[in-house]
Amino acid sequence: MQQRSKTAFLFASALALGLAGAAGSAYAMDGSQYSKETKVTLDEARAIALKTLPGATITDQELEKEKGGSGLRYSFDLKVGQTEHEVGVDAQTGAVLENSVEGANAD
Repeated sequence: MQQRSKTAFLFASALALGLAGAAGSAYAMDGSQYSKETKVTLDEARAIALKTLPGATITDQELEKEKGGSGLRYSFDLKVGQTEHEVGVDAQTGAVLENSVEGANAD
């Protein structure tokens, strides 16, 4: 995910908004202020991301405005073995907009 300062939202806030993570995992979600603009729920987007990388574990998630697709996406950091991936899911359509290895272009 892009390096920028983020405001952490407590899991309890996410629960209150109906945005709890799968299997009761305690994940904060940055960008919850955009949740009213989505057609795809966090749970649906998580399922799409996990289907994209079977066996992965979600280590971070956020809802962000970013170029591409509808302009609003869920961004997930997933770990498969020792490899970190980023999967972006369009918050309006559920389309996978990104599936990349983190740091693959780093020197």
